[in-house]
Amino acid sequence: MAMSVLESPALVLNRNWQPVAVSTVSRVLVKVWNGGARIVDPSSFQTMTWEDWALLEPEPGQPVIRTQWLQMRVPEVITLTGYDRMPTRVVAFSRRNVFRRDGYTCQYCGCRPGSEELTIDHVVPRSHGGTSNWQNCVLACISCNTRKADRTPEQAGMPLRKAPARPRWNPLYAPHGVRIESWSRFVSEAYWNVELEKH
Repeated sequence: MAMSVLESPALVLNRNWQPVAVSTVSRVLVKVWNGGARIVDPSSFQTMTWEDWALLEPEPGQPVIRTQWLQMRVPEVITLTGYDRMPTRVVAFSRRNVFRRDGYTCQYCGCRPGSEELTIDHVVPRSHGGTSNWQNCVLACISCNTRKADRTPEQAGMPLRKAPARPRWNPLYAPHGVRIESWSRFVSEAYWNVELEKH
């Protein structure tokens, strides 16, 4: 099986058909195989078990999962069989989410060198009592981080491009900015570009 296909995003709906997560195809297939979810055909809204889905013939040009025994369409949407709660709207503080909030951009010089060349900088250094939170951490390129050193932006003469804050994201984030066209039948425009707990 192609790893890129198995790692592609799939929309997860709760049993009331509300969007609650974005997961990988490999993870949603496990849920369907174990009976914890059903695959949704986005065109007909029909829900299907693993066996039902495996019998469908892939359309030409459609991404597929190939094994020694079958060729299966890649699911884009599933609905859980026993999950009612609404997703959390609080964005957890994490390294990954700081990268997303700051758009993989140095908050001092504005360059976008790639994630390998970016670091998390404490606006108020930890040695001066600064803590690791949304209001005190920003992305900085290695050059700016080295130049700023153990100083505040004011002390270093390096103003921030914008004040760091907790992001106000709604409950759905498509990994890597990927938007699947079929998801628009289940997710309103207001829900795009946001973070959601991972399933």
